[in-house]
Amino acid sequence: MSGARALFLADPEATDRVGQALSEALRWGDALCLSGGLGAGKSALARAFIQARLAAEGRREETPSPTYTLVQSYALADGEIWHADLYRLGDAEEAEELGLFEAPERRILLLEWWNRLGEAAPSRRLEAALAVSGAGRALRLTAVGDGWEQALEAAERAAR
Repeated sequence: MSGARALFLADPEATDRVGQALSEALRWGDALCLSGGLGAGKSALARAFIQARLAAEGRREETPSPTYTLVQSYALADGEIWHADLYRLGDAEEAEELGLFEAPERRILLLEWWNRLGEAAPSRRLEAALAVSGAGRALRLTAVGDGWEQALEAAERAAR
């Protein structure tokens, strides 16, 4: 089953709330695939997701953009979050060299510019397309594969 939601994020706090809601709904092995132009809010949504997961363990850490490092990883008690910015990726083979697809059952992948993976993109994923819309952001969530209903509903509630 797949599904989609079109949401409006009126301010940065709404973006944070949706990131936090998704952090509670996604499970190990899931992939959140972020797209949108520069400044659309991909990194902001990913940071809110990561900060919420860290806070659930009583932790707070810097969450820099992985623009130059390509991947930032965050070890948690029972798995890892990998935040990747694939903008500078030459081809999908480079993603394999980074280790993005190793041990997926113990990771949550947050993939900015995920479309650069082409056929190597995760077959089961939640796509989050962001765009500036007036003073806020438009967010279109599209579920590819089964099991995303809880995440879609959580994001929809958080955006209100």
